[in-house]
Amino acid sequence: MLIQERSFEFALKIIKLYNILVKNNEFVISKQLLKSATSIWANVEEASAWQTKKDFHSKMAIASKEARETRYRLRLLDKSSILDITMKEYLDEIEEIIKILTKIVKTTNENIKKTNKIT
Repeated sequence: MLIQERSFEFALKIIKLYNILVKNNEFVISKQLLKSATSIWANVEEASAWQTKKDFHSKMAIASKEARETRYRLRLLDKSSILDITMKEYLDEIEEIIKILTKIVKTTNENIKKTNKIT
């Protein structure tokens, strides 16, 4: 599955989780989680319309940072036991997204460095 599809599907899952959290009167972490998780996909989508490699790299790096922020909030929810549901499914998926984004950012950075050495 492409990172665009994976991050979009993850955002949809987080929207559903957000609704559960709000129904349980959790408004602060839920809103922050919603923003960071949906921002992953937004930045990946923006990166797909890159004009330069540096532009692509920048958007993917932001997506990676948003993924880490999302992981942080999911861990807070998991450890605080605000809900009676486990966050394992969400945590497992965000770990995979982080791995993919990290690889993309590192590879793009290496390609930019190679290109700069050639020119």
